[in-house]
Amino acid sequence: MSSEAHMTIVSTKGQVILPKAIRDKRRWKPGTRLVIKETADGILLKAVPLFAPTRPEDVFGMLHRPGEQARTIEDMNDAIADEVLARHARGRY
Repeated sequence: MSSEAHMTIVSTKGQVILPKAIRDKRRWKPGTRLVIKETADGILLKAVPLFAPTRPEDVFGMLHRPGEQARTIEDMNDAIADEVLARHARGRY
């Protein structure tokens, strides 16, 4: 992490412009939503995660349909290989 200092000014509307070098480094485009957290050292800005955090127990079993037998790794590998061959035949790869 760079220790280079940057400066900005708080506008009369309470807005702060982040220096372009920081926005570019963080890949923060216009419209990026930021989380603002006050810390003992100052203010922390972080981009809002694109997806809500999940835990394995929240999604475990989501792909299994009642009454269907679970797919094996071999079944999944075969399905992927079949799709690659089909796309290759259509000139997609």
